[in-house]
Amino acid sequence: MQPRRVNFHTLGCKLNFSETSTLAREFEAGGFVRVAPTAEADICVINSCSVTEHADKKCRNLIRKLHRRNPDAIIAVTGCYAQLRPQDIAAIEGVDIVLSNNDKGELYKRVLELSGKGRAQVYSCETDALTNFFAAFSSGDRTRAFLKVQDGCDYCCSYCTIHYARGSSRNMPIADLVEEARRIAAAGQREIVITGVNTGDFGRTTGERFIDLLRALNDVEGIDRYRISSIEPNLLTDEIIDFCAASPKFQHHFHIPLQSGSDRILHLMRRRYTTARFADRIAAVRRRMPDAFIGIDVIVGFPGESEADFRTTYEFLEGLRPAFLHVFPFSERPGTPAVDLPDKVQSSVATQRVQELEALCEALHGEFCGKACGTEDTVLFESTMRGGMMFGYTGNYRRVKAPYDRSKINTICRVALGELDESHDLAGTILE
Repeated sequence: MQPRRVNFHTLGCKLNFSETSTLAREFEAGGFVRVAPTAEADICVINSCSVTEHADKKCRNLIRKLHRRNPDAIIAVTGCYAQLRPQDIAAIEGVDIVLSNNDKGELYKRVLELSGKGRAQVYSCETDALTNFFAAFSSGDRTRAFLKVQDGCDYCCSYCTIHYARGSSRNMPIADLVEEARRIAAAGQREIVITGVNTGDFGRTTGERFIDLLRALNDVEGIDRYRISSIEPNLLTDEIIDFCAASPKFQHHFHIPLQSGSDRILHLMRRRYTTARFADRIAAVRRRMPDAFIGIDVIVGFPGESEADFRTTYEFLEGLRPAFLHVFPFSERPGTPAVDLPDKVQSSVATQRVQELEALCEALHGEFCGKACGTEDTVLFESTMRGGMMFGYTGNYRRVKAPYDRSKINTICRVALGELDESHDLAGTILE
């Protein structure tokens, strides 16, 4: 009898990727054969996102596509969309299992219990029951792993459904996470990205501190690089900044959500800082790490955002000169306070604002990467090959390309950085 084939489809954030990878390991340990997302499979697992209406639509379209391609395959959907709208998903033709985020760890068991295709089985818990912690880390990439250290969020921003979909802020103990990191190191991966829903809020469950987690992970042998996937500006303390600046393992790379450069809009969003506080945190990073990559999240078209508010945001970002902008048009999510706010912004206006900030991002990213031309740095090369070239990243997240050399994959090399191409990739010459 041939082993059953399973494929996985991950939508959304890096947290979902780490969870999908953990689910896949359980299926493989149980004798299933993992196949590519495009391959024919007996089981199709979708780990969904619901951060925007577009994410919901993407999940629905994927379900229909998978069912058309292979109508006999079992389709199981989990993740945030499954948590928030389980009955909507169950009503889509082809769906067999819908599991909430809290039931994600039961997926393998539920698949084994299913006798065949039929009416969708829905396993859903109430939001206030989302207190379990599903431990996860990614293992598919030879070079980099995403380690989930925290889940849930207590912030309740006015536009966001994450606290409904993921529950309250919670975490594993530091000692358990150190063991997870050792497992990653034993598998040969050199870099860990520390991830969560509100990563810097680590410690709610155990009474520990995020800085203490960083210090403990820093001592794990075999891991050469750490990155913090994202951290709220009000949680980015001087102590964390000083530690990252002093540690040879923690990279000078920060992803910090801003969402708006207008204090009026930040207040409507129920964010926990002002633009002055945000600028202070950026300045604190640059004082200790002048070469730091700083990525910033921005939402445009939030209800009430006037042209003056947008111009204030644009000028604020232009003055900060981050390395990258992640720009999103506001997406109205049912059940959030933002739904009831007046002065909605037309979608065409929001689209134009996205385009303006993306053009600014293009200029800022080119400026940041171009500063490295003619210098030397260390690069961790990855296994992907395109056009005879391999690619890797410096500690501060500049992407470098060099002629493919299999012996250099998953190694940290000293590299001379040359010209910048139109994609902002730096030409690299490996120094022996």
